[in-house]
Amino acid sequence: MTAPLAPTATAAAIALGDDALVLSHRLGEWAGHAPVLEEEVALANIALDLLGQARVLLSLAGDEDELAYLREERAFRNLQLVEQPNGDFAHTIARQLYFSTYQTLLYGELASGDSTFAPLAAKAVKEVAYHQDHAEQWTLRLGDGTAQSHERMERGLDALWRFTGEMFQPVEGLDGAQDAEGIDWQTLRANWTASVTAVIEKATLSVPSGPQEGAWAAGAGRQGLHTESFGRMLAEMQHLHRSHPGASW
Repeated sequence: MTAPLAPTATAAAIALGDDALVLSHRLGEWAGHAPVLEEEVALANIALDLLGQARVLLSLAGDEDELAYLREERAFRNLQLVEQPNGDFAHTIARQLYFSTYQTLLYGELASGDSTFAPLAAKAVKEVAYHQDHAEQWTLRLGDGTAQSHERMERGLDALWRFTGEMFQPVEGLDGAQDAEGIDWQTLRANWTASVTAVIEKATLSVPSGPQEGAWAAGAGRQGLHTESFGRMLAEMQHLHRSHPGASW
């Protein structure tokens, strides 16, 4: 029998699990709507990778189905970035570029340690490296493509920039310690900024100039405060389970 996690590690498992679960659902919304068939398959595969991560993480914290389908909006601890609506395809790619770069760096650090999350991170980092590469290639393709694709990619990057600051706020428990000193959040932010900036500039786009902190300054997703669109998404995601409680296939 698996030993129960420390409270801080449980909180971290829920935070990371919620990130993966919510973004998985958002990407799943592209089914039947992606611009080309190949991209529909790619987005579905990324969504399934994230769903697998969510299942492992949430199962560390409790019953994965109950955590996914029976919690209220304020109980979710995902980043506000991942809950943002898909928008057009360029908007989705901007969200994916920001988050997958963060996830690759974070899981890389966790995989090199000996925390509860090291085994998951060691496996997941290979998946999210593909997610990052996919987002980077599309950023380059759209940014250095037509005038319209360039403009849409720039709009997507600008619109989501204000949600990126929350990613670098310490999440207690990620390394099993009480103060989460195992993750150097300032270095993580610097590496993320360097990586994202390099891709944006290579795509002939401009790095957004607005603040990154606006979304979380008054309390954000990690504290259970979410944007308006999240409530609608959650209602859709939980509808079937709540309509037929206790049902099984």
